[in-house]
Amino acid sequence: MHAVVIDSFGSPEVLQYREVPDPRPGPGEAAIAVRAVSVNRSLDIGVRAGKGRRAQLPMVLGVDPTGTVDEVGAGVDPGLLGRRVAVRSPLPGRAHLGVDRWGGYADRVVVPAAALADIPAGLDFPEATVIFRHYPTAFHLLDTMADVQPGERVLVMGATGALGSAGIEASRLLGGRVIACVGSESKAEVARSLGAEHTVNYRTQDLRDAVMELTEGAGVNVVFENISDPDLWPKAFASLAREGRLVTAGAHAGPIVPLDVRALYRNRLRILGGAGSDPRSWERTTAAATKGELHPLIAEILPLSQARRAHELVEKGDLIGKVILRPAGQ
Repeated sequence: MHAVVIDSFGSPEVLQYREVPDPRPGPGEAAIAVRAVSVNRSLDIGVRAGKGRRAQLPMVLGVDPTGTVDEVGAGVDPGLLGRRVAVRSPLPGRAHLGVDRWGGYADRVVVPAAALADIPAGLDFPEATVIFRHYPTAFHLLDTMADVQPGERVLVMGATGALGSAGIEASRLLGGRVIACVGSESKAEVARSLGAEHTVNYRTQDLRDAVMELTEGAGVNVVFENISDPDLWPKAFASLAREGRLVTAGAHAGPIVPLDVRALYRNRLRILGGAGSDPRSWERTTAAATKGELHPLIAEILPLSQARRAHELVEKGDLIGKVILRPAGQ
């Protein structure tokens, strides 16, 4: 089969598209014929560059492949064969594809069968890849951790990024009223199309002042944070109403930010970190995807052989939506 392998850390040039032996599933495992996999900043670009989580080389990146089960190992229900599936992340034991074991930048990937989740009928593989990578985390943060209630105001940071856009839709489905923080008018239009009630352009407006004006001085009940920008974090934090909650999973611009501790205890605020997901968030995601209520943003779909180009596009940071890789013939 073909895979994109890294033998050393560095620039996109280290991504090598080449033939490797077909992986075979062991006991409790299943092999997936990959149909789509996305390019992620932390668990793809960061790992490739040797930053953050350190992978043992050689490594095949790709944390979120979707595809069709084409072989199962001992002890696995043969009824899985032919099923359209996504992979729950992290894997059992908190491992990640593309970091702790070979991932989905390949024609085929082997994963624990317990990590598989069915893709709803009618949902294409690229869309499923984005949905099951980001929406369970969004629901986990907003539902399980922040307990967003109908009518509450939610400030979504990085609102047209992959996790931010999922945060807009998850907030709306929970009954929240969304204020989206964006960096351009074109991104504001996208945020409104996803269900944001208001938008704030942080490049032309003071975030905290704009939020207070929109909420008539009350502030927001929840901040959905996934960027950790040291300049914007304090303004987002200052936008919280009394007994507000800030939930966060992501640090593309951080990870060190200022914190007003006085405001934290005087206003009885809560800061909740919560990467990953939980069973309820996967159920909510699957139900919403089945009903056609989720609209993942996809910027471009490229052949797996163009993984270098895909990484270059994502690193530029001017895209709206995810870049998807597809193996040859898919």
